[in-house]
Amino acid sequence: MVSGGTTGRRIRVCGMDRTEGRTPRRSASRGSHAVGDERRARILDTAVEHFAQWGCHASSLARTAKDVGITQGGPPHSFRSKEGLLVSVLRHGDEQDERRSFSPEPRSAGEAFASLAGLARYNAERPGRTRMVNVPAAEAGGRGHPARAYFLRRYASVIDKITATLRAAAAAGERRPDTDCAGVAAEAVAVMDGSRLRWALAPAAFDMPGRLRTCLDRLLRTLSRGAAGLPGGAR
Repeated sequence: MVSGGTTGRRIRVCGMDRTEGRTPRRSASRGSHAVGDERRARILDTAVEHFAQWGCHASSLARTAKDVGITQGGPPHSFRSKEGLLVSVLRHGDEQDERRSFSPEPRSAGEAFASLAGLARYNAERPGRTRMVNVPAAEAGGRGHPARAYFLRRYASVIDKITATLRAAAAAGERRPDTDCAGVAAEAVAVMDGSRLRWALAPAAFDMPGRLRTCLDRLLRTLSRGAAGLPGGAR
């Protein structure tokens, strides 16, 4: 079937309508998605720098949009508020952490703790992102902060995962059966966060990955009947 028109002839081929002289809509859609993904990535990268330098309260959505070069249409719908942008940035960072450092299903307590040590090593290689987390994490201690609920859920999720791994290790005889699994998990996360804050003050004077690995190795050995620590030892 052929129909006339000012923008091209419509033809029917194999049961599908086509328009001569036009790019298929699917290709155009893919192109628009690629542009949208690229712009989203630039917004997130710029926001990381802003939140790291000024924190949530002193940063602004307008400044982020200006630095990204958005002059028409404004930021994507999910970034219509500074608070929404902050949470999106934090979630984006968590997704990267999980892909690069964390074992999705650790097979042992040693592997779970080794993932934390690996994340500390990764954090030391990206100071901007690490500072970006430190600032809103400290600010979120005050009620009403836009990222407070996010951090509470994040800590609860990480602690729950480590607790479950420690309980499985205790049940399998890998760790002492009287282990306070939830307490140890909370302690490990607290040590990791404290190390990150200390490192942010003077990176050259504090070996965050090394100190955390030593601490986690020592903690694991106190829980083990056979004094087994991190895979590969403290270093």
